[in-house]
Amino acid sequence: MQRVRYRSFDGVHWGELEGGMIHQLTHMLGSPSGHRVPLSDVSLLPPCEPNVIVCVGRNYADHIRELGNDKAGLPTEPGLFLKGLNTLSGAGDDVPYPTWTDDLQYEGELAVVIARELRNVPVEEALDHVLGYTCALDVTARDKQRGDLQWVRAKSADGFCPVGPWLETDLDPTDLRVTTRVNGEVRQDGRTSDMIFPVAQVLAYISRFMTLRPGDVVLTGTPEGVGKLKVGDAVEVSVEGVGTLTNQVAAEVLPAPSA
Repeated sequence: MQRVRYRSFDGVHWGELEGGMIHQLTHMLGSPSGHRVPLSDVSLLPPCEPNVIVCVGRNYADHIRELGNDKAGLPTEPGLFLKGLNTLSGAGDDVPYPTWTDDLQYEGELAVVIARELRNVPVEEALDHVLGYTCALDVTARDKQRGDLQWVRAKSADGFCPVGPWLETDLDPTDLRVTTRVNGEVRQDGRTSDMIFPVAQVLAYISRFMTLRPGDVVLTGTPEGVGKLKVGDAVEVSVEGVGTLTNQVAAEVLPAPSA
């Protein structure tokens, strides 16, 4: 079942998508309200309401090698970082190309949205706490990632985390194809079965020290093939069994300085 979050003429709602028609829900985990609306009449929003966005870095061996980070061998624990809530955007939203970077890059990923509180949960129970799976684009200013002490600027600039277009609630995440296309050309093509740390292991690991709550998001890492973006590029991240997230890179528009 595809679960969507959307903006209609009467506000923001959750719903279940079936045959081009959205059946409105009372809330993210709620029941049908009885209202229906055509998908064509609404604007899709990121299918999540996070308090935190947790990301796994270096979760595919080939990606570790392509960045030259394999000298110490493969990681023995998931390497985690956070993206700010200001990064969150949805399907069709522009990805801003900031003026302060010369190396904006794409990283297509499988994203997980939490349904039930996750705290100190064993691996075999972790997926029971998942609401659904979606596509994510972890936008990275690679030059700042290399040069800054922390990855805040490189990973958490405004609009650096498009997610969508919807959640697939009935999906096994263990062996899904993840592809990224730029202007129609395939740049990344991997499978979640190649993850060093599978989804259930990642969630259980996070839950040892951080409570994940309904609506929170976990990005699970990117396969090899990351590369540069330029203004005007169209980026498509597809996850098997979910669909495709499409965004376009646009020149950053800064507000005028206050008087």
